[in-house]
Order: sequence, then C-alpha cells, then structure tokens
Amino acid sequence: MQIFLGADHRGFELKNRIVNWLQSQSIPCTDFGAVSYDAEDDYNDYAKQVAHAVLDHREPGAFGILVCGSAQGVAMQANRYKGIRAAICHSPTEAVETRGHNDANILCISADQHMDDFAEIISSFLQSSPIENPKYQRRNQKLDED
Repeated sequence: MQIFLGADHRGFELKNRIVNWLQSQSIPCTDFGAVSYDAEDDYNDYAKQVAHAVLDHREPGAFGILVCGSAQGVAMQANRYKGIRAAICHSPTEAVETRGHNDANILCISADQHMDDFAEIISSFLQSSPIENPKYQRRNQKLDED
C-alpha cells in the first residue's frame, strides 16, 4: 500500500496528524505538502500532485488523501483527471460505500470537521474494496468517458 497526501494551509495541521497516524500504522506515505504553513497557498497545487501520483502508480493499493477546509476544492480539482475518483467522506460508512460502489482512489477530508475523528474514516477507506458487480463497474467506466 502507498498513500499520497496533500493539503493546503487550512488542511496543514490535519495532514500532519494523518502523516503521523499513517506512520504509526506502518503505512507508507508520500507527503506532497504543504511542508510549512502558508496562508496564501492554493489547494489546487497539492490536489494536482496527488492526482498525478495516484495515476502514475496504478498498482492496487495506491491511494491519495487530500485535505482542505471543506474538502470541496481538493475534490473538484482531483476529479478533473480521467482515472481519478476523489470522494469527500464524513463517516466510515461513506468511506466504505465510496470504495465499494465507486472504486474511489482519493479520499478527501474536511479539516474543518474531522480534526479528531479522521483515523476511523481513513481506516475504513483503506480496508474496503470495490464491489465486483457489473452495475458498479459500468458506472465507474462511464466516469472516464468524454
């Protein structure tokens, strides 16, 4: 398993907590930043880096985690790339469902809402798998159509 992380200034503190938690779980991760707090940085830059990393590492178990204040901006930016299925999750149930139904490969977390309960959401996302169902597979293929 390989995790790629990115966050803007609003997600900076939570991203650092996530990195520490992943390391405590012996889950390899690559931190694309922000590496220091910069109130003028843009979430777009980190979301692009994480999306490219996930696409470049197409082997199973390569996932992204993006963090910003609401999680909306990073999700919008990441989802501009074919092959990326970035999902905002506010609960472990949502994390399991988006992996199962949508084969999501980037988890987007709101720093405004999940500063303390992120670990269960991430665990649920990483431990889940896509459901082998033609209905979901068909729908997921349509996400990458022009």
